Amino acid sequence: MDLRNIAIIAHVDHGKTTLVDCLLKQTGIFRENQQVQERAMDSNDLERERGITILAKCTSVEYQQHRINIIDTPGHADFGGEVERILSMVDGVVLLVDAAEGPMPQTKFVLGKALKLGLRPIVLINKIDRPDERKDEVLNEIFDLFAAMDADEHQLDFPHLYSSAKQGWAANDAEGPKDNMDPLFKLIIEHVPKPEIDTIGEFSLLATTLQADPYLGRILTGKIASGTAVRNMAIRALDRDGNVIEDGRASQLLAFRGLERIPIDEAHAGDIIAIAGLTKATVADTICAPSVTQAIDAQPIDPPTLSMGFSINDSPLAGTEGSKVTSRVILDRLMNEAEGNVALHITQTADSNSFEVAGRGELQLAVLIETMRREGFELSISRPQVVFREDTKTGERLEPIEEVIIDVDDEYSGIVVEKLSARKGEMLEMKSVGSGKQRITFHVPARALIGYHGEFLTDTRGTGVINRLFHGYAPHKGPIASRRNGTLISLGDGKAVAYALWKMEDRGPMFINPGDKVYTGMIIGEHSRGNDLDVNPLKGKQLTNIRSSGKDDAVDLTTPIEMGLDKAIAYITEDELVEVTPLSIRLRKRFLDIHERKRQGRNAEQA
Repeated sequence: MDLRNIAIIAHVDHGKTTLVDCLLKQTGIFRENQQVQERAMDSNDLERERGITILAKCTSVEYQQHRINIIDTPGHADFGGEVERILSMVDGVVLLVDAAEGPMPQTKFVLGKALKLGLRPIVLINKIDRPDERKDEVLNEIFDLFAAMDADEHQLDFPHLYSSAKQGWAANDAEGPKDNMDPLFKLIIEHVPKPEIDTIGEFSLLATTLQADPYLGRILTGKIASGTAVRNMAIRALDRDGNVIEDGRASQLLAFRGLERIPIDEAHAGDIIAIAGLTKATVADTICAPSVTQAIDAQPIDPPTLSMGFSINDSPLAGTEGSKVTSRVILDRLMNEAEGNVALHITQTADSNSFEVAGRGELQLAVLIETMRREGFELSISRPQVVFREDTKTGERLEPIEEVIIDVDDEYSGIVVEKLSARKGEMLEMKSVGSGKQRITFHVPARALIGYHGEFLTDTRGTGVINRLFHGYAPHKGPIASRRNGTLISLGDGKAVAYALWKMEDRGPMFINPGDKVYTGMIIGEHSRGNDLDVNPLKGKQLTNIRSSGKDDAVDLTTPIEMGLDKAIAYITEDELVEVTPLSIRLRKRFLDIHERKRQGRNAEQA
């Protein structure tokens, strides 16, 4: 059976996972009457809740005596570490582009990686059934993007189709016929080359993803570069420099068939498989026969641009809501995560209870924190910090810059330009995209965008769309104004009283409800002024034996601001932390004692 290995690449929310679902259904992976949940490939709970793909997944379909291995990749740049590794084991890509939105930042990101590897993409203009589709302009924009990314002549001559993955059809023309996905299958078979295979050489495979299985142990997935893999054969792992990491046996070989991984006895060069039996090998290592000494070249991974401090929860409520609270357990979990996710860097700090976790962006780190809290961990998280570099020639301090593309209604473009200019953003382009909307492109320091998303949604009344992509490093842009408002800080331990919160409403909006647990140093609201204010949320109404001549005041509280994880991380300043437990997200001061905070504040001013 002929093999084809392809990846589906696109900007987030352009329809990759829906397309894969459609291909699975039309090749008989699911029965006619089988109940299959939407976005079957997004198996992770967080993927379903956020509506994005976080982990790359492999599946395969059979079409007219051909087996097509398909990899659904993440579209968000924060998970670019996954995309880079995946592209190294496929021979072609299907580039999915929304018929209305056109090429977006992550489209540019994933396309650049594919072109660099010499892959020739198939372009699929999806969501052609949208009422605001602009297929002709989008096709021209895609060609311009290929040219701007230095595509060669063969890559510029890309085939394209129109489709509605939701309705289950693809066609050479936007008008149809709107029957099925056959045109896409046929184009993949014609356009994507067979995998280049070495059937004579010894077995070798480059590990591209890593999974932990409670029964099989470490499972490494990759494409067999040469030779044949046989179950129970002797294997070894080599690092990038060709040094031996360990020797072992292939205790299990697994092949991807539909949505399942099934055990097989033998696999040949060109196929994508998962292999178990090793205990130390990780992503980017070469798994091979014992006689092999040369490691397979692995793609370099872009460095992290953002870091956060992860530390134990040392608040008065520590250990009351989670089961995993010690620094040793937290470090073990972080190191396990870093093994499979090469875009993460874990560093132990001078404080044995605190660790620095560096990654690609806020979303990637927020997903890790959310996953850990669901596993029972309690953590304290510090404000995100950008990872600075130093110019080796001039010694100048460099900071990461992001390309920001904003789609916004005409009436809100002024406030967006004003806010990003104040954050040291440089506007590159502003153009009308029809329907009363503007598309504005900026280069903005990454640190200036921490916490901006919520403000952006407020400024645009929830109608704006912001996309960001790592652009590169540039000289430090100088100080940027941070949050202007102070906070309301609890002066006592206990449960918040409705009367006390009601009396404090003129001080600023609250983050807590009556009855919520509070402690000294916990942030319970935002002060309407620029300074922090210590308040008592435990104070009840004074009761006397004198009857009031009028009716007692009714306690009618304003609904508090709900601080979710993403919002809380973006909100805090340098001297604040987010307390994360399986049941709660709380904001607190780094130093809980009021006298210690004042002492630290004076020391900071003197410094």
